[in-house]
Amino acid sequence: MKERKTAIYEAIEGRRSIRRFEQTAIDPALLRRILQAATRAPSAHNRQPWRWIVVQNDEDKLNLALSMAEELTRARNADQDDPAEIQRDVERSIERISQSPVLMVLCLTMEEMDRYPDADRNQAEYLMAVQSVAMAGQNLMLSAYAEGLGSCWACAPLFSPDGVRKVLDMEPAWIPQGMILLGYPKTPGRESDRKQMEEVVRWL
Repeated sequence: MKERKTAIYEAIEGRRSIRRFEQTAIDPALLRRILQAATRAPSAHNRQPWRWIVVQNDEDKLNLALSMAEELTRARNADQDDPAEIQRDVERSIERISQSPVLMVLCLTMEEMDRYPDADRNQAEYLMAVQSVAMAGQNLMLSAYAEGLGSCWACAPLFSPDGVRKVLDMEPAWIPQGMILLGYPKTPGRESDRKQMEEVVRWL
């Protein structure tokens, strides 16, 4: 029991966002193992609204990176950002995505969630699905860390859902939520600052 408790806290404390990876293949059995752990997350009504697309093919990774980069460029130009800065961000994004050994594109589906006659409850139901999917993503990243893999959550698919759907030939009911970059770490990642507990907790 003590060992299990220690391992859980070590994984939570030790996990870092990793953006640079060794170009080493990941055993398919290992990918299945961490995906299985992801599916053990709690979900609203136990409907398990998460859906995963595992992208390993280099061409698909590059096409996905280019599609999202196109939307990033359009949005940043509309914001009238500095062109040189836009170019740097776009190049960095393409490199990170295309060079990740595996991309885990995380989606949700509302097909089995409850439906209501009013907009407020339907919106709440959608948010419940979003929360469920996010918890599955966290399960996967902690499991990946326990297996010696690095990961990084990227929200880019939220900003270019149509491009992601087209490149990955996704089912219409699947809604892109995020993308987890996955591989064996090339760098240890850096520890980011966390707010003090007094800033984020209210005791009653």
